[in-house]
This record gives sequence, C-alpha cells and structure tokens, in this order.
Amino acid sequence: MLSRLLKEHQAKQNERKELQERRRREAIAAATCLTEALVDHLNVGVAQAYVNQRKLDHEVKTLQVQAGQFAKQTAQWINMVENFNQALKEIGDVENWARSIEMDMRTIATALEYVHKGPVQPAST
Repeated sequence: MLSRLLKEHQAKQNERKELQERRRREAIAAATCLTEALVDHLNVGVAQAYVNQRKLDHEVKTLQVQAGQFAKQTAQWINMVENFNQALKEIGDVENWARSIEMDMRTIATALEYVHKGPVQPAST
C-alpha cells in the first residue's frame, strides 16, 4: 500500500514535471516568437529610417549643388546688370557730348553765316 502510494505520488510528480517542462518550452517558444516579431518590427522601422536618411543626404547634396549654381548665376546676372548700367551711363555721356558738339557747331555755323553775309545794313527810309 505504501509502495503503491509512493509510485502514484512519483507518477503524479513526473506528470507535473513533464507538464511543467512542456509549458516551459511553450513559454520559451512563445517568448522567442514574440522577441523575433518585435525585433523584425523594430528592424523595419530602423531600415526605413536608414533609407530616409540616405534619401535626405542625397537631397541635401543636390540642394547644395543647385544653391552653388544659383549663386554663380546670380553673380553673373548682377555683373551683367552692372555692365548694362555702366553702358547706359556711357550712352548718356555720349548724348550730352553730342548735344554740346551740336550747340558748338550751330554757334560756328551762325558765325560763318554772319561773316559770309557781312554785317546787316539798316534799311533806309
């Protein structure tokens, strides 16, 4: 009787140990699956962040190049406008010079006419 009770007790203990071991393995398997799922989810986010960072780096480089080109083009435009402005000033100077020469030529022409015709005689009455 004692022997049978001992055997029953040992059998129940073995069943509990097996059940506990099976549950422990299931828990480990579930924890492993959960960990892998979390890591996979995290890796997807990290991978996406890495891809986004590479895209941003590329865009920054492109923007820097374009900004440099725009600065050069702007400097060229400014130089062209300054040259144009200088040319307009020179045209204004030439125009003033031409007016001055024209006035001098008229004065000379009037003097030559006067010399050519002689002094104007007063009309006799």
